[in-house]
Amino acid sequence: MAEIGNKKRKRDGEPSGKPKKKVVLDAPASTAAVSSVLQSPSCPPVIATTPGIEFPQNIAFHPYQPRDGSRPKPGKSKKARSQEMLLHSTSHQTLDYTAREEHHGGSTPLVNNFLGIYDPKTGKLEVLEAKKMVMRVVARAQRAPASSMGDNETKKGMMERRTDLGEAFGTKKAKRAIRDNVLNAIAPQKKPGDTPAEIDDAGKAVLHSVGQITTTMATRDELQAAVDEAKPVPKANLDAQDIQDVYDPKVIIGDEILNLVPIREWQEKVQHKEGIQTISRFVAARVNAIAVNNNDVTRLRVLRYFNFVLSFYLGTKPGKQRGTRQIPPRDKLRELLSPAPDAVVENIRRKFSDAGVVRKFHIDLLIAHCCVFACIVDSFEVDTQNLRDDLRVDQATINNYFHEIGGRVKSVSNKASGGPAKHIGRLMLPLDFPKQRTIAPRRK
Repeated sequence: MAEIGNKKRKRDGEPSGKPKKKVVLDAPASTAAVSSVLQSPSCPPVIATTPGIEFPQNIAFHPYQPRDGSRPKPGKSKKARSQEMLLHSTSHQTLDYTAREEHHGGSTPLVNNFLGIYDPKTGKLEVLEAKKMVMRVVARAQRAPASSMGDNETKKGMMERRTDLGEAFGTKKAKRAIRDNVLNAIAPQKKPGDTPAEIDDAGKAVLHSVGQITTTMATRDELQAAVDEAKPVPKANLDAQDIQDVYDPKVIIGDEILNLVPIREWQEKVQHKEGIQTISRFVAARVNAIAVNNNDVTRLRVLRYFNFVLSFYLGTKPGKQRGTRQIPPRDKLRELLSPAPDAVVENIRRKFSDAGVVRKFHIDLLIAHCCVFACIVDSFEVDTQNLRDDLRVDQATINNYFHEIGGRVKSVSNKASGGPAKHIGRLMLPLDFPKQRTIAPRRK
Protein backbone atom coordinates (compact mmCIF):
# COMPACT_ATOMS: atom_id res chain seq x y z
CA MET A 1 0.00 0.00 0.00
CA ALA A 2 2.93 2.32 0.69
CA GLU A 3 4.35 1.85 -2.77
CA ILE A 4 1.05 2.71 -4.38
CA GLY A 5 0.74 5.88 -2.36
CA ASN A 6 4.26 7.08 -3.29
CA LYS A 7 3.56 7.08 -7.03
CA LYS A 8 3.44 10.58 -8.52
CA ARG A 9 0.43 11.67 -10.43
CA LYS A 10 1.05 13.53 -13.67
CA ARG A 11 -0.30 16.98 -14.14
CA ASP A 12 -3.06 17.73 -16.60
CA GLY A 13 -0.80 19.53 -19.06
CA GLU A 14 2.15 17.17 -18.77
CA PRO A 15 2.63 14.92 -21.83
CA SER A 16 2.66 11.16 -21.36
CA GLY A 17 5.79 9.04 -21.84
CA LYS A 18 4.57 7.22 -25.00
CA PRO A 19 2.89 9.45 -27.58
CA LYS A 20 -0.34 8.08 -29.01
CA LYS A 21 -0.32 7.97 -32.80
CA LYS A 22 -3.30 7.25 -34.98
CA VAL A 23 -2.54 5.48 -38.22
CA VAL A 24 -4.83 6.48 -41.04
CA LEU A 25 -5.72 3.45 -43.12
CA ASP A 26 -7.32 3.63 -46.54
CA ALA A 27 -9.94 1.00 -45.75
CA PRO A 28 -13.69 0.93 -46.33
CA ALA A 29 -16.02 1.87 -43.53
CA SER A 30 -16.97 -0.84 -41.10
CA THR A 31 -20.68 -0.09 -41.51
CA ALA A 32 -22.69 0.70 -44.61
CA ALA A 33 -25.76 2.86 -44.85
CA VAL A 34 -28.53 1.94 -47.26
CA SER A 35 -29.01 4.97 -49.45
CA SER A 36 -31.93 3.75 -51.57
CA VAL A 37 -34.01 0.69 -52.42
CA LEU A 38 -34.66 0.53 -56.16
CA GLN A 39 -37.15 -1.45 -58.22
CA SER A 40 -36.66 -1.88 -61.94
CA PRO A 41 -39.86 -1.03 -63.84
CA SER A 42 -39.20 -3.26 -66.86
CA CYS A 43 -36.49 -5.91 -66.47
CA PRO A 44 -35.02 -6.46 -62.99
CA PRO A 45 -31.69 -8.28 -62.47
CA VAL A 46 -31.86 -12.07 -62.25
CA ILE A 47 -30.24 -14.48 -59.79
CA ALA A 48 -30.28 -17.81 -61.64
CA THR A 49 -29.31 -21.25 -60.34
CA THR A 50 -28.42 -24.19 -62.61
CA PRO A 51 -29.02 -27.41 -60.66
CA GLY A 52 -27.43 -30.43 -62.33
CA ILE A 53 -26.44 -28.79 -65.63
CA GLU A 54 -23.41 -27.02 -67.05
CA PHE A 55 -24.34 -23.58 -68.32
CA PRO A 56 -22.33 -22.13 -71.26
CA GLN A 57 -21.13 -18.56 -70.86
CA ASN A 58 -21.94 -17.40 -74.41
CA ILE A 59 -25.71 -18.08 -74.36
CA ALA A 60 -28.01 -15.11 -74.99
CA PHE A 61 -31.48 -15.03 -73.40
CA HIS A 62 -34.69 -13.26 -74.39
CA PRO A 63 -37.02 -12.09 -71.57
CA TYR A 64 -40.76 -12.68 -71.75
CA GLN A 65 -43.53 -11.17 -69.60
CA PRO A 66 -47.33 -11.57 -69.66
CA ARG A 67 -49.47 -9.14 -71.65
CA ASP A 68 -51.13 -6.12 -70.05
CA GLY A 69 -54.54 -7.82 -70.09
CA SER A 70 -53.27 -10.61 -67.87
CA ARG A 71 -51.98 -8.30 -65.13
CA PRO A 72 -53.69 -8.47 -61.75
CA LYS A 73 -56.26 -5.90 -60.69
CA PRO A 74 -55.10 -2.60 -59.17
CA GLY A 75 -56.62 -3.47 -55.82
CA LYS A 76 -53.90 -6.02 -55.13
CA SER A 77 -50.81 -5.27 -53.06
CA LYS A 78 -47.52 -4.05 -54.50
CA LYS A 79 -45.94 -7.49 -54.23
CA ALA A 80 -48.87 -9.08 -56.06
CA ARG A 81 -48.48 -6.56 -58.92
CA SER A 82 -44.93 -7.70 -59.62
CA GLN A 83 -44.94 -9.37 -63.00
CA GLU A 84 -43.69 -12.83 -63.67
CA MET A 85 -40.81 -13.13 -66.10
CA LEU A 86 -39.35 -15.95 -68.19
CA LEU A 87 -35.97 -16.17 -69.91
CA HIS A 88 -35.57 -18.40 -72.95
CA SER A 89 -32.62 -19.13 -75.22
CA THR A 90 -32.32 -21.06 -78.49
CA SER A 91 -28.68 -20.08 -79.15
CA HIS A 92 -27.38 -23.62 -78.56
CA GLN A 93 -27.31 -26.02 -81.50
CA THR A 94 -29.34 -28.82 -79.92
CA LEU A 95 -30.50 -27.60 -76.49
CA ASP A 96 -33.06 -25.05 -75.30
CA TYR A 97 -32.48 -23.21 -72.01
CA THR A 98 -35.39 -21.82 -70.00
CA ALA A 99 -35.23 -19.88 -66.72
CA ARG A 100 -38.36 -19.23 -64.72
CA GLU A 101 -39.42 -18.46 -61.18
CA GLU A 102 -40.33 -21.52 -59.09
CA HIS A 103 -42.37 -20.80 -55.99
CA HIS A 104 -42.94 -23.56 -53.47
CA GLY A 105 -46.15 -23.60 -51.49
CA GLY A 106 -48.07 -21.11 -53.62
CA SER A 107 -47.89 -18.64 -56.48
CA THR A 108 -46.63 -15.77 -54.30
CA PRO A 109 -42.97 -15.91 -53.22
CA LEU A 110 -42.37 -15.92 -49.47
CA VAL A 111 -38.86 -14.47 -49.74
CA ASN A 112 -37.72 -11.44 -51.72
CA ASN A 113 -34.25 -11.32 -53.25
CA PHE A 114 -32.10 -8.22 -53.48
CA LEU A 115 -28.77 -7.23 -54.95
CA GLY A 116 -26.55 -4.70 -53.18
CA ILE A 117 -24.23 -2.21 -54.93
CA TYR A 118 -21.69 -0.98 -52.39
CA ASP A 119 -19.55 2.15 -52.84
CA PRO A 120 -16.41 1.80 -50.64
CA LYS A 121 -15.60 5.52 -50.89
CA THR A 122 -18.88 6.84 -49.56
CA GLY A 123 -19.89 3.77 -47.55
CA LYS A 124 -23.37 3.82 -49.09
CA LEU A 125 -25.27 0.79 -50.32
CA GLU A 126 -27.89 0.78 -53.04
CA VAL A 127 -30.29 -2.17 -52.86
CA LEU A 128 -31.96 -3.39 -56.04
CA GLU A 129 -34.80 -5.90 -56.03
CA ALA A 130 -34.01 -9.00 -58.11
CA LYS A 131 -35.76 -12.13 -59.29
CA LYS A 132 -34.56 -15.62 -58.39
CA MET A 133 -34.94 -18.13 -61.23
CA VAL A 134 -34.09 -21.75 -61.89
CA MET A 135 -32.45 -22.78 -65.15
CA ARG A 136 -33.75 -25.88 -66.97
CA VAL A 137 -32.54 -27.47 -70.19
CA VAL A 138 -34.28 -29.75 -72.67
CA ALA A 139 -33.23 -31.26 -75.98
CA ARG A 140 -34.90 -29.48 -78.87
CA ALA A 141 -35.72 -32.78 -80.62
CA GLN A 142 -37.64 -34.01 -77.59
CA ARG A 143 -40.05 -31.09 -77.52
CA ALA A 144 -43.38 -32.18 -78.90
CA PRO A 145 -45.83 -29.72 -80.49
CA ALA A 146 -48.68 -28.64 -78.29
CA SER A 147 -51.30 -29.91 -80.76
CA SER A 148 -50.13 -33.50 -80.41
CA MET A 149 -50.13 -33.55 -76.60
CA GLY A 150 -53.79 -34.50 -76.44
CA ASP A 151 -53.35 -37.41 -78.87
CA ASN A 152 -50.39 -38.73 -76.91
CA GLU A 153 -52.39 -38.68 -73.69
CA THR A 154 -55.16 -40.74 -75.26
CA LYS A 155 -52.72 -43.29 -76.65
CA LYS A 156 -51.07 -43.95 -73.31
CA GLY A 157 -51.56 -47.44 -72.02
CA MET A 158 -52.12 -48.66 -68.51
CA MET A 159 -48.40 -49.06 -67.81
CA GLU A 160 -47.61 -45.48 -68.86
CA ARG A 161 -50.41 -44.15 -66.67
CA ARG A 162 -49.16 -46.13 -63.70
CA THR A 163 -45.67 -44.74 -64.33
CA ASP A 164 -46.99 -41.19 -64.39
CA LEU A 165 -48.90 -41.73 -61.15
CA GLY A 166 -45.80 -43.22 -59.56
CA GLU A 167 -43.69 -40.25 -60.60
CA ALA A 168 -46.29 -37.82 -59.24
CA PHE A 169 -47.42 -39.48 -56.01
CA GLY A 170 -45.08 -42.42 -55.42
CA THR A 171 -42.61 -42.86 -52.58
CA LYS A 172 -38.87 -42.34 -52.98
CA LYS A 173 -38.34 -46.07 -53.40
CA ALA A 174 -41.02 -46.29 -56.10
CA LYS A 175 -39.61 -43.30 -57.99
CA ARG A 176 -36.13 -44.82 -57.83
CA ALA A 177 -37.45 -48.09 -59.24
CA ILE A 178 -39.16 -46.23 -62.09
CA ARG A 179 -35.95 -44.39 -62.96
CA ASP A 180 -33.96 -47.65 -62.91
CA ASN A 181 -36.46 -49.28 -65.25
CA VAL A 182 -36.23 -46.34 -67.64
CA LEU A 183 -32.41 -46.36 -67.63
CA ASN A 184 -32.19 -50.13 -68.09
CA ALA A 185 -34.93 -50.37 -70.70
CA ILE A 186 -33.95 -52.42 -73.75
CA ALA A 187 -35.12 -51.26 -77.14
CA PRO A 188 -37.18 -53.82 -79.10
CA GLN A 189 -35.18 -55.94 -81.51
CA LYS A 190 -35.55 -55.03 -85.15
CA LYS A 191 -36.52 -57.49 -87.79
CA PRO A 192 -34.16 -58.25 -90.67
CA GLY A 193 -36.17 -56.15 -93.13
CA ASP A 194 -36.48 -53.05 -90.93
CA THR A 195 -34.44 -49.98 -91.80
CA PRO A 196 -32.23 -48.54 -89.04
CA ALA A 197 -33.74 -45.55 -87.27
CA GLU A 198 -32.06 -42.20 -87.65
CA ILE A 199 -30.33 -40.71 -84.61
CA ASP A 200 -31.91 -37.46 -83.52
CA ASP A 201 -30.04 -34.40 -82.25
CA ALA A 202 -30.34 -35.48 -78.62
CA GLY A 203 -28.81 -38.87 -79.41
CA LYS A 204 -25.99 -37.24 -81.35
CA ALA A 205 -25.25 -34.95 -78.41
CA VAL A 206 -25.14 -37.91 -76.02
CA LEU A 207 -22.87 -39.93 -78.33
CA HIS A 208 -20.56 -36.95 -78.76
CA SER A 209 -20.21 -36.46 -74.98
CA VAL A 210 -19.68 -40.19 -74.42
CA GLY A 211 -17.00 -40.23 -77.12
CA GLN A 212 -15.13 -37.36 -75.49
CA ILE A 213 -15.16 -39.14 -72.12
CA THR A 214 -14.11 -42.54 -73.45
CA THR A 215 -11.12 -41.15 -75.37
CA THR A 216 -9.33 -40.46 -72.08
CA MET A 217 -10.13 -43.83 -70.53
CA ALA A 218 -7.34 -46.35 -70.05
CA THR A 219 -7.32 -49.45 -72.22
CA ARG A 220 -7.36 -53.00 -70.88
CA ASP A 221 -3.63 -53.39 -71.53
CA GLU A 222 -2.87 -50.15 -69.70
CA LEU A 223 -4.93 -51.25 -66.71
CA GLN A 224 -3.16 -54.62 -66.69
CA ALA A 225 0.23 -52.88 -66.82
CA ALA A 226 -0.74 -50.62 -63.90
CA VAL A 227 -1.86 -53.64 -61.85
CA ASP A 228 1.36 -55.53 -62.60
CA GLU A 229 3.45 -52.48 -61.68
CA ALA A 230 1.80 -52.25 -58.23
CA LYS A 231 2.19 -55.94 -57.36
CA PRO A 232 4.70 -56.89 -54.62
CA VAL A 233 6.91 -59.01 -56.89
CA PRO A 234 10.41 -58.58 -58.37
CA LYS A 235 10.53 -56.62 -61.61
CA ALA A 236 10.78 -59.04 -64.52
CA ASN A 237 12.46 -58.29 -67.84
CA LEU A 238 9.62 -59.07 -70.23
CA ASP A 239 11.82 -58.46 -73.29
CA ALA A 240 14.32 -61.18 -72.36
CA GLN A 241 15.02 -63.90 -74.89
CA ASP A 242 16.52 -66.37 -72.37
CA ILE A 243 15.00 -67.41 -69.07
CA GLN A 244 18.25 -66.51 -67.27
CA ASP A 245 17.75 -62.84 -68.22
CA VAL A 246 14.19 -62.54 -66.89
CA TYR A 247 15.27 -62.21 -63.25
CA ASP A 248 18.89 -61.09 -63.25
CA PRO A 249 20.40 -61.26 -59.70
CA LYS A 250 22.41 -58.11 -60.40
CA VAL A 251 19.13 -56.26 -61.04
CA ILE A 252 16.75 -57.62 -58.37
CA ILE A 253 19.44 -57.65 -55.65
CA GLY A 254 21.91 -55.09 -56.94
CA ASP A 255 25.37 -55.59 -58.37
CA GLU A 256 27.19 -53.92 -55.44
CA ILE A 257 25.14 -55.71 -52.76
CA LEU A 258 25.57 -59.06 -54.50
CA ASN A 259 29.36 -58.66 -54.56
CA LEU A 260 29.37 -57.87 -50.84
CA VAL A 261 27.65 -61.16 -49.89
CA PRO A 262 30.32 -63.31 -48.14
CA ILE A 263 30.82 -66.80 -49.60
CA ARG A 264 34.45 -67.57 -48.73
CA GLU A 265 33.50 -69.13 -45.40
CA TRP A 266 31.12 -71.61 -47.03
CA GLN A 267 33.64 -72.51 -49.72
CA GLU A 268 36.36 -73.27 -47.18
CA LYS A 269 34.07 -75.37 -45.00
CA VAL A 270 32.97 -77.44 -47.98
CA GLN A 271 36.59 -77.94 -49.06
CA HIS A 272 37.52 -79.14 -45.57
CA LYS A 273 34.35 -81.24 -45.41
CA GLU A 274 32.99 -79.33 -42.43
CA GLY A 275 29.32 -78.91 -41.70
CA ILE A 276 27.54 -75.63 -42.40
CA GLN A 277 25.04 -74.51 -39.80
CA THR A 278 21.87 -72.98 -41.27
CA ILE A 279 18.21 -72.64 -40.36
CA SER A 280 17.10 -73.34 -43.93
CA ARG A 281 16.38 -76.82 -45.26
CA PHE A 282 16.56 -75.45 -48.78
CA VAL A 283 20.09 -74.12 -48.19
CA ALA A 284 21.30 -77.24 -46.37
CA ALA A 285 20.23 -79.51 -49.24
CA ARG A 286 22.10 -77.49 -51.90
CA VAL A 287 25.07 -75.66 -50.38
CA ASN A 288 27.59 -78.51 -50.69
CA ALA A 289 26.88 -79.13 -54.38
CA ILE A 290 27.12 -75.42 -55.27
CA ALA A 291 30.03 -74.34 -53.04
CA VAL A 292 32.37 -77.03 -54.37
CA ASN A 293 32.10 -75.65 -57.91
CA ASN A 294 34.12 -72.46 -58.39
CA ASN A 295 32.12 -71.57 -61.53
CA ASP A 296 28.87 -71.21 -59.54
CA VAL A 297 29.90 -68.09 -57.61
CA THR A 298 26.75 -66.15 -58.57
CA ARG A 299 24.44 -69.01 -57.56
CA LEU A 300 26.31 -69.35 -54.25
CA ARG A 301 25.96 -65.63 -53.54
CA VAL A 302 22.23 -65.82 -54.31
CA LEU A 303 21.92 -68.84 -51.99
CA ARG A 304 23.72 -66.97 -49.16
CA TYR A 305 21.57 -63.88 -49.74
CA PHE A 306 18.48 -66.13 -49.59
CA ASN A 307 19.72 -67.44 -46.24
CA PHE A 308 20.07 -63.87 -44.90
CA VAL A 309 16.57 -62.93 -46.10
CA LEU A 310 15.06 -66.06 -44.52
CA SER A 311 16.86 -65.34 -41.22
CA PHE A 312 15.50 -61.78 -41.34
CA TYR A 313 11.94 -63.04 -41.90
CA LEU A 314 12.05 -65.74 -39.20
CA GLY A 315 13.61 -63.26 -36.74
CA THR A 316 10.56 -60.96 -36.82
CA LYS A 317 7.84 -61.06 -34.21
CA PRO A 318 4.08 -60.35 -34.42
CA GLY A 319 3.43 -56.61 -34.43
CA LYS A 320 0.88 -54.50 -32.63
CA GLN A 321 -1.40 -54.26 -35.64
CA ARG A 322 -3.06 -57.28 -37.12
CA GLY A 323 -1.17 -58.83 -40.05
CA THR A 324 2.11 -57.01 -39.31
CA ARG A 325 5.43 -58.13 -37.88
CA GLN A 326 8.09 -56.20 -35.96
CA ILE A 327 11.79 -56.47 -36.77
CA PRO A 328 14.40 -56.51 -33.94
CA PRO A 329 16.58 -53.46 -33.19
CA ARG A 330 19.57 -52.71 -35.38
CA ASP A 331 22.22 -54.23 -33.10
CA LYS A 332 20.25 -57.45 -32.66
CA LEU A 333 19.49 -57.53 -36.39
CA ARG A 334 23.22 -57.34 -37.21
CA GLU A 335 23.86 -60.15 -34.77
CA LEU A 336 21.01 -62.20 -36.28
CA LEU A 337 22.32 -61.78 -39.86
CA SER A 338 26.01 -62.19 -38.98
CA PRO A 339 28.41 -62.34 -40.86
CA ALA A 340 26.50 -60.14 -43.36
CA PRO A 341 28.07 -56.68 -43.89
CA ASP A 342 26.16 -53.61 -42.74
CA ALA A 343 25.33 -52.66 -46.32
CA VAL A 344 23.68 -56.04 -46.92
CA VAL A 345 21.75 -55.80 -43.63
CA GLU A 346 20.49 -52.30 -44.47
CA ASN A 347 19.55 -53.43 -47.98
CA ILE A 348 17.38 -56.24 -46.61
CA ARG A 349 15.86 -54.05 -43.89
CA ARG A 350 14.87 -51.24 -46.26
CA LYS A 351 13.56 -53.53 -48.98
CA PHE A 352 11.34 -55.74 -46.80
CA SER A 353 10.21 -53.38 -44.00
CA ASP A 354 9.12 -49.81 -43.37
CA ALA A 355 10.07 -48.01 -40.15
CA GLY A 356 10.72 -51.31 -38.42
CA VAL A 357 7.35 -52.83 -39.43
CA VAL A 358 6.85 -55.69 -41.88
CA ARG A 359 3.40 -55.37 -43.43
CA LYS A 360 1.43 -57.66 -45.75
CA PHE A 361 2.98 -55.98 -48.79
CA HIS A 362 6.51 -56.64 -47.52
CA ILE A 363 5.70 -60.27 -46.65
CA ASP A 364 4.39 -60.90 -50.18
CA LEU A 365 7.44 -59.16 -51.64
CA LEU A 366 9.82 -61.24 -49.50
CA ILE A 367 8.21 -64.59 -50.34
CA ALA A 368 8.09 -63.72 -54.06
CA HIS A 369 11.82 -62.86 -53.96
CA CYS A 370 12.54 -66.15 -52.20
CA CYS A 371 10.74 -68.04 -54.97
CA VAL A 372 12.83 -66.23 -57.58
CA PHE A 373 16.05 -66.97 -55.64
CA ALA A 374 15.09 -70.64 -55.47
CA CYS A 375 14.51 -70.71 -59.24
CA ILE A 376 17.95 -69.17 -59.87
CA VAL A 377 19.68 -71.63 -57.53
CA ASP A 378 17.89 -74.71 -58.96
CA SER A 379 18.17 -73.69 -62.62
CA PHE A 380 14.49 -72.67 -62.83
CA GLU A 381 13.07 -76.06 -61.79
CA VAL A 382 12.44 -76.23 -58.04
CA ASP A 383 11.13 -78.91 -55.72
CA THR A 384 8.96 -76.68 -53.52
CA GLN A 385 8.91 -78.92 -50.43
CA ASN A 386 11.98 -77.41 -48.70
CA LEU A 387 10.99 -73.91 -49.72
CA ARG A 388 7.50 -74.39 -48.34
CA ASP A 389 8.91 -75.67 -45.02
CA ASP A 390 11.33 -72.73 -44.70
CA LEU A 391 8.67 -70.08 -45.34
CA ARG A 392 6.09 -71.98 -43.22
CA VAL A 393 3.29 -71.80 -45.76
CA ASP A 394 1.11 -74.43 -47.41
CA GLN A 395 1.41 -75.74 -50.94
CA ALA A 396 -1.48 -73.68 -52.33
CA THR A 397 0.22 -70.47 -51.15
CA ILE A 398 3.51 -71.43 -52.80
CA ASN A 399 1.63 -72.18 -56.02
CA ASN A 400 0.09 -68.69 -55.99
CA TYR A 401 3.47 -67.01 -55.47
CA PHE A 402 5.02 -68.98 -58.33
CA HIS A 403 2.13 -67.89 -60.53
CA GLU A 404 2.72 -64.25 -59.54
CA ILE A 405 6.35 -64.41 -60.75
CA GLY A 406 5.30 -66.01 -64.05
CA GLY A 407 5.85 -69.70 -63.25
CA ARG A 408 3.68 -72.70 -62.62
CA VAL A 409 3.78 -75.60 -60.13
CA LYS A 410 2.87 -79.08 -61.31
CA SER A 411 2.43 -82.27 -59.35
CA VAL A 412 4.76 -85.10 -60.40
CA SER A 413 4.07 -88.63 -59.19
CA ASN A 414 6.94 -90.52 -57.53
CA LYS A 415 6.16 -94.11 -58.51
CA ALA A 416 9.78 -95.29 -58.37
CA SER A 417 10.23 -94.72 -54.63
CA GLY A 418 6.57 -95.13 -53.80
CA GLY A 419 6.56 -91.83 -51.90
CA PRO A 420 4.14 -88.94 -52.15
CA ALA A 421 3.93 -86.84 -55.28
CA LYS A 422 6.39 -83.98 -55.70
CA HIS A 423 5.44 -80.41 -56.53
CA ILE A 424 7.84 -78.97 -59.10
CA GLY A 425 7.85 -75.24 -59.76
CA ARG A 426 9.05 -74.30 -63.24
CA LEU A 427 9.90 -70.92 -64.69
CA MET A 428 10.05 -70.87 -68.47
CA LEU A 429 9.31 -68.66 -71.44
CA PRO A 430 6.75 -67.39 -72.18
CA LEU A 431 5.95 -66.31 -68.64
CA ASP A 432 2.43 -67.02 -67.39
CA PHE A 433 1.26 -64.17 -65.16
CA PRO A 434 -2.24 -64.02 -63.64
CA LYS A 435 -4.59 -61.86 -65.69
CA GLN A 436 -6.83 -59.13 -64.39
CA ARG A 437 -10.17 -60.52 -63.39
CA THR A 438 -13.30 -59.18 -65.08
CA ILE A 439 -16.38 -59.01 -62.91
CA ALA A 440 -19.51 -60.26 -64.64
CA PRO A 441 -22.54 -57.96 -64.48
CA ARG A 442 -25.04 -58.76 -61.78
CA ARG A 443 -28.10 -60.58 -62.98
CA LYS A 444 -31.35 -58.83 -62.17
